[in-house]
Amino acid sequence: MLFLLNDVVFDLEETCPVTPGDARRFDRLGLDYVLELGCELFAEDPLLHHNDPQRARRLAWLIHDRSPEVNAALFAAPAAGCAPELVEPQFCALPTPVMRQLQARASKGKLDAVSADKAVWMRLAA
Repeated sequence: MLFLLNDVVFDLEETCPVTPGDARRFDRLGLDYVLELGCELFAEDPLLHHNDPQRARRLAWLIHDRSPEVNAALFAAPAAGCAPELVEPQFCALPTPVMRQLQARASKGKLDAVSADKAVWMRLAA
């Protein structure tokens, strides 16, 4: 299962990013809480997906675990250290061929914030 978090593609089928004990503990967390957690993490570090990929991968796993149809998330923070309420989250379900194409671009070093935005989020299209 591939998951796009901002402009990084994670393979969630590789070794589970959480221990079985943590997975049981996380069972109690709803999607709303995971969304708040993501906003807090990206408010603290807008480049979390690059600066702490393990933590970002766990967030991607939590989102997908709570909402299995979702395979892409964007957390747009205006600045490091901003209020979590200012982080704009978006989610979508991308077709498998699109995810594979994004993964192929990432493996060649050609997936960045601008190209991911053009391919998926279209925030810069105005």
